[in-house]
Amino acid sequence: MKVSRDQMDRIDEMVGSRARDPLAVRQRVEAMEKLLEGMFVIPGINRRVGLDFIVGLVPVVGDIITAAMGSYLIWEARNLGMSKFQMTRMAGNIGIDTLFGAVPLVGDAFDFLWRSNTKNLRIIRKHLDKHHPETVTIQQ
Repeated sequence: MKVSRDQMDRIDEMVGSRARDPLAVRQRVEAMEKLLEGMFVIPGINRRVGLDFIVGLVPVVGDIITAAMGSYLIWEARNLGMSKFQMTRMAGNIGIDTLFGAVPLVGDAFDFLWRSNTKNLRIIRKHLDKHHPETVTIQQ
């Protein structure tokens, strides 16, 4: 089945508008933060951890991978038109996480405590609540 140029243009419009839709961005960044910071609960201490901690256990390489995954939140912030100052703060959070997380043993404890993606989600939520109040959801 061949797709016409008009059909492709409509698909591009739908995908492009969805990429910048504030509600869709909120849903994506919240899902990514949950994946990176709160996917599993450690039994006994009731502490949530995600891929950031688990993959970060692999020295250096794991921290680089999780930094790349965390950078997705900055890309979404750019889609929202957030200021360079806000995106720089977000990049700083990821940089601190990557720098200290790369140190063997101490870095694993740091990854357990420092939640850069949660901090970045808070920055994005603050922006969305101020500039796109229709996207506010009730937190559980």
